[in-house]
Amino acid sequence: MNMNKCYFRYVQQEDKVDISFLLDIKGSVRQFNFSRNPAETLQVLLNRIKTNVLKVVNKANRKKKATDSDNDIEVQFYNNKRAVISENSTCKELFLNKDGVKLKMLDSEYEVVFNSPWVLSMNLPQSILAGFPVYPENFETQYARREKCAFSWYKGFSANSEGKEINDLHIKWNLTSKQYAYTPSTEDIDMKLKLECIPGNDEMVGPAVEAVSKNIVQAGPGKCPFETRHMFTTQKLKEKSFRCVTYNILADLYCDSDHTRTVLYPYCPPYALHIDYRKQLIIKELLGYNSDIICLQEVDSKIFRNFLKPILGSEGFDGVFYKKGKEVAEGLACFYRSQRFNLLGEERMVLSEAVITELCLKPIWDKIKDNKPLTERLLDRSTASSATYLKSLDNPNEILIVANTHLYFHPDADHIRLLQGGMVIYWLMDIKKKIMSKFPDKRISVLLCGDFNSVPTCGIYQLYTSGVSPSDLPDWKSNINEAVSDLNLEQNIALGSACGTPLYTNFTDGFTECLDYIFYETTNIDVEQVVPLPSVEELRLHTALPSVVFPSDHISLVADLRFK
Repeated sequence: MNMNKCYFRYVQQEDKVDISFLLDIKGSVRQFNFSRNPAETLQVLLNRIKTNVLKVVNKANRKKKATDSDNDIEVQFYNNKRAVISENSTCKELFLNKDGVKLKMLDSEYEVVFNSPWVLSMNLPQSILAGFPVYPENFETQYARREKCAFSWYKGFSANSEGKEINDLHIKWNLTSKQYAYTPSTEDIDMKLKLECIPGNDEMVGPAVEAVSKNIVQAGPGKCPFETRHMFTTQKLKEKSFRCVTYNILADLYCDSDHTRTVLYPYCPPYALHIDYRKQLIIKELLGYNSDIICLQEVDSKIFRNFLKPILGSEGFDGVFYKKGKEVAEGLACFYRSQRFNLLGEERMVLSEAVITELCLKPIWDKIKDNKPLTERLLDRSTASSATYLKSLDNPNEILIVANTHLYFHPDADHIRLLQGGMVIYWLMDIKKKIMSKFPDKRISVLLCGDFNSVPTCGIYQLYTSGVSPSDLPDWKSNINEAVSDLNLEQNIALGSACGTPLYTNFTDGFTECLDYIFYETTNIDVEQVVPLPSVEELRLHTALPSVVFPSDHISLVADLRFK
């Protein structure tokens, strides 16, 4: 912070005033921070400042064996015309002073700056890999605009020629980039990174903040198979074409356990299961697809808030998070490129709640409500679905209902999944009907993405692509104690699978199947390109997924679509 400025910031959501300034006491610069009630008088505030400053002054005197000074010190506010501001004024009223405000304290005089751009938090990732972009994490500002903030990246060796560690303050830092993100090269291996941010807005800049990486840059895993897939997506699409990605990114809450490390994925090195490692691969993979719509499953709420939303936001995406039901801390996310789509609205459905309350699901509920074992299991699920309504900016006549879901998995739960799949498509039919009524002059199309935990031979694929799931399907009897009878599911949205039915979209050591799909409305949309999936050889190079080059046990699906 500037030694000659005192910063006052009003925090509206907490209704408080934060105050910060630096003071040189006996050759040592100390930072003072206060958080006060806006209705508090300046007299109370000044007394608090005096008390805290005196404590530090007296402590410094004792260290230097000087005599304690319990005398009052002068602390006063006055304006640029040298008129003292009444101590009966409130902290909030100080913001309204049009003649400028000064703060006098000891031998220092400060210019009071109101609502300066401010960095509330910023840090760098725990894991940094050469060849993978690094972004500031947990980056929060107040009264600042990211595009007006100045970023400077530095690198430096944290050990001397003898291998002895150097304090961060004594590292020889070399400027390497002035962008929001930085991709370290192999030359940066064994170096630490430092990021400086000077927050700004249209009127002013605030005090600089620095963050130093805790760990050094490490060698990357080499070329990842998704980088080969990026060869098919080097250009962004335009006009009537748009690119869609669906991806189950494997939630951290399912990775961070001994069971995961020793039973589910024993072939994957523990460091490669850590979210700090995996998220670097995830973001590089997603950005390389140059997509317009991204549907993600198993998204930890913190990862969405602190990582995906700010980083994808810096690359032109807006995003919405849809938490699962119950107390589950992960859910669905839909991102869309804001230069190509406008958000018209969005909805979330927790299936176990909606099946009882939604009128459009009544035909399903009426057929199963008396089957107690079935309903107990169905209503205990946290499964959710989302619908994000997007208007095409290049094609103003087109509105997309982008749906996303992740259905329940259990070996004996084909009937549960088929019920859930039926609920999702019935809900979407109802949504489409409402939007068509609201926008009669627009064409409404459905895009349904997700991890359906269902292979192509199961009833969900048949329901979506043929429009019917008859009551004699084997799915209905996957658990004989919960068997569903006399239920025919029918839907009228003509859907096709954009990526067809690949041999696998989930690839672990003990299970490989096609579980993920991008369903699109075939009457309104064509498929232009499907980005090829990695080969079996690539998937088996490190036994299975996840691995040091695959951040999830699922493979992303990428399709280029076009409005007819």
